[in-house]
Amino acid sequence: MTSSTTSRRDQRGPWAATEIADEHRPEADRALEVLLDAHLEPIVDMVLVARDGAYEALAHDGSVRFRRDDTGGFEVLGTTGVDPLARQDPDHLVGIDVERANKYPHRSANSYPHAFEQAAQLFDSPASPDLCVIHSASHNWEDQGGHLGEHGSIGIVQARAPWIIAGKGVRQLGMAAKSARLVDVAPTLCELLGVARHADGNHLALQDGVVRDDVLDLDGGRPRHVIGFLFDGANANVLYDMAARGEAPNVARLLEMGTAFGQGAISALPTITLANHTTILTGAFPGHHGILNNAWYDRRLGKQVITNSPATWPTAMQTLDPTVETIYQAVARTWPEAFTAAVDEPCDTGSGFSTFHFFRRGEVPPIPRSPEGLPHVTERFVRPSKDYAWSSVIDHMGTEQAVGVWSGHYRDESYPLPRFMWVNFTLTDAAMHEGGPHSEMAAASVRDSDARLGEVLAAIEGRGVFDDCAFTLVADHGMEESDRECRGDWDVSLRAAGIEARDEAYSFLYFGVD
Repeated sequence: MTSSTTSRRDQRGPWAATEIADEHRPEADRALEVLLDAHLEPIVDMVLVARDGAYEALAHDGSVRFRRDDTGGFEVLGTTGVDPLARQDPDHLVGIDVERANKYPHRSANSYPHAFEQAAQLFDSPASPDLCVIHSASHNWEDQGGHLGEHGSIGIVQARAPWIIAGKGVRQLGMAAKSARLVDVAPTLCELLGVARHADGNHLALQDGVVRDDVLDLDGGRPRHVIGFLFDGANANVLYDMAARGEAPNVARLLEMGTAFGQGAISALPTITLANHTTILTGAFPGHHGILNNAWYDRRLGKQVITNSPATWPTAMQTLDPTVETIYQAVARTWPEAFTAAVDEPCDTGSGFSTFHFFRRGEVPPIPRSPEGLPHVTERFVRPSKDYAWSSVIDHMGTEQAVGVWSGHYRDESYPLPRFMWVNFTLTDAAMHEGGPHSEMAAASVRDSDARLGEVLAAIEGRGVFDDCAFTLVADHGMEESDRECRGDWDVSLRAAGIEARDEAYSFLYFGVD
């Protein structure tokens, strides 16, 4: 165990932080001296830590110390120098022109919405790191091939995901000057469906999010079916702009049918794929639901845990906390006969149909050998980019599955109409990483994904139930253009100082482990 204060809450009890064990304090203090040195300031935004009954965010030029209060909020205990979390407004850098005019903002010009909550939930996990390093907005990870688009930080552009909700039971507010959190998605969809509440009044076990009643209008009745789409890694400003300019007509159609959170939905720390896929579908934070990152080290198990790779997607939910509830499970609890489907979505616990059910049974669905000849594929990018090609193939396969299920037949099996379906598209993440969110490659990925979205919508219309459906479109995190000149690796500096630290997922530092 990392600390005698490590604990888990009961069904609705308080959380307690997992703090650095006393034996690791000296090494962590030495690491902080290195990480907060001026020469690493271009790549290290800040470092988060839980110790001595409080949380701290420490930067090169200042720090803030805070703790939970008795009301469920947070109390600032003190600051030194420039408070790195002083700005937490979600309406910062809204709009494509504003974002492009303020590329890779320095910490002093950035915003960190819900930052206290972000840090606290992370250190609630027994597997939380000793130190969490938040990279700067400009940092370009050369060890990952020098991606031009990055995420992982709690800075506003990397944390801001788009969220559109539309259809029956939803207010038609258009592009609203509102913000939300990704942890609010699942409770809102459960309320829209009419999922039965638990004794504590929540729709989901261990629910952290809240129902966004401000975008719902249930006077005309609830939808019979709810369909969710996830455009992985889609920059909110980019997606909204393309919809407004007619380059993503199916996204625009959803927006016209409902409401878009113009200031985005803030993803949870770390603003990483599998952590936030699971947050979206459980209404719980990563530090609570058990999928802490794409990779982390679990001292209790004595091993590294990897969730986000083609080899581990089928088993990614093995560390999901069994007391957490997915939307699929909540639907089954309310309507035992209801059919649910998870298309190319690793967070599939409790679903009736899942792409990864096939993989776990050794029945791999037909995967095209190449994207050549497939619909909705931008040839200009599939030839030079292996990631664009592979994601195009995977998303085509997912579209086939979703359309097949809605048509009632897929791979020699018949299916009823889904009460709840979730469809994950991966191409936007691959393209926005490789080309950057403002590149033509990124725009092509949105157009291709929009066309696949249109195929699924057409299949639903073909079953004659479109008017009895609600839809949501969201991403798991944002994507920010990085500065290709701002490279470097803090691990190099730590090793040069003789500090041994295990760095998982380029952010989680653990001491005293191999």
